Amino acid sequence: MCAFFCLFNLQRFAYNSRLCEQTLRSSQMANGFLSQDLNGKVALVTGAASGLGKDIAQTYARAGAAVGIADINPAAAEAAAEEIRAEGGRAMAVAMDVTDEAAVQAGTDSLAEAFGRLDILVSNAGIQIINPIDKLSLADWKKMLAIHLDGAFLTTQAALKHMYAQNSGTVIYMGSVHSHEASLYKAPYVTAKHGLLGLCRVLAKEGAAHQVRSHVICPGFVKTPLVEKQIPEQAKEKGITEEEVVKNIMLGQTVDGEFTTTQDIAQLALFLAAFPTNVFTGQSFLAGHGWHMK
Repeated sequence: MCAFFCLFNLQRFAYNSRLCEQTLRSSQMANGFLSQDLNGKVALVTGAASGLGKDIAQTYARAGAAVGIADINPAAAEAAAEEIRAEGGRAMAVAMDVTDEAAVQAGTDSLAEAFGRLDILVSNAGIQIINPIDKLSLADWKKMLAIHLDGAFLTTQAALKHMYAQNSGTVIYMGSVHSHEASLYKAPYVTAKHGLLGLCRVLAKEGAAHQVRSHVICPGFVKTPLVEKQIPEQAKEKGITEEEVVKNIMLGQTVDGEFTTTQDIAQLALFLAAFPTNVFTGQSFLAGHGWHMK
């Protein structure tokens, strides 16, 4: 009889806990808009020493998260972390080559150990190599896929160890409009960005049992150092001016001829990290001024 009542009380406690969680989430969504609060959360952002990754890391820190600035350049990562600490935020530099499995595991574990948990992964590290398929070397092909796709896999695997253990987590992959589109001279980039959609969708299904969700953010052209480097490269390859590259190639398919900004994407990354339910898991989010509509 005692065992029966113990089991009954445990079931009632579990039901009440779920009911309280649902009520809290409903309350958050009923108050006009969702809270963009990351207090108590810990985030790892790769490629975060500069550009888009740095803006995402700063945005998370200002929302209350402790942030790991993961980058292949340790000095730049430390400088970015110091900027956050100077504003009163919590951050640590994490030296990480995302293609090196041991470095990824060690860096991820060091962040989780320093702050006690890991709630958010933003897989953002990336490079660009412009070349037509018939001139592209196998070495460049492998390098692109290693950084964009292997890096996403390795950082995901390292993060899941902690997220599964705590039964919660959010993984955000930095895709591109090129996750849905294709452009000349970008075969490995387009291939890798399409691949992120598959990884995200599988993780959404596998992670659901552990309350881990996944998303892909798909920006249009964001004027980061990576994109600025492409402008003269494409002008040379196509035999046109840099102004024509920007107007006709990069922004020609947008509805307003505008670049996407790093803050546009950082705010979307914050929204997804702070969202209280799994309703968007497995989905990609296009942010490119109407370049690709789906």
